[in-house]
Amino acid sequence: MARKPARMYRNISQRSYTRREYMGGVPGSKLVTYDMGNLRDEFPVEVSLIAKEACQIRHSALESARIAANRILLEEIGLTNYHLKIRVYPHEVLRENKQATGAGADRVSQGMRNAFGKAVGTAAKVRAGQKLMTLMINPANFKQAKKSLMSAGQKLPTPIRLIVDKGQELALN
Repeated sequence: MARKPARMYRNISQRSYTRREYMGGVPGSKLVTYDMGNLRDEFPVEVSLIAKEACQIRHSALESARIAANRILLEEIGLTNYHLKIRVYPHEVLRENKQATGAGADRVSQGMRNAFGKAVGTAAKVRAGQKLMTLMINPANFKQAKKSLMSAGQKLPTPIRLIVDKGQELALN
């Protein structure tokens, strides 16, 4: 079955619906790892990826962004030199009212208007200015950190920006 485009779910259009116990068959999230890299050490520099606009980000887009950032970090600076943390969770259940397509579908699809729909996935509801990912690194790896977070931002349905949370004087050297 083909997935619908992300633009259908990007805008926040309705109230939150997160009560999974009342709905059967919510698909599991593709995003299962929220902390990657070296989880034990403290790093002096923290860089965060921030959403510029409020939107919903599907679980598949979050997983895609995580993979993109993690791949660059693993290849360029190694597993022990960073800690990447995903800061949002896809609580929001996305529903879709299936419609018939093809010849004669106009007669078949004359069903209920505003039907409840079936759960098709999950999404994270994000506010403008909210942190999506945080990357903790050493100052020597700042360029690679920026590159990896910008690559992750390309996978997300909202414009993004990077900010340095901690160690600003170290990062710019």
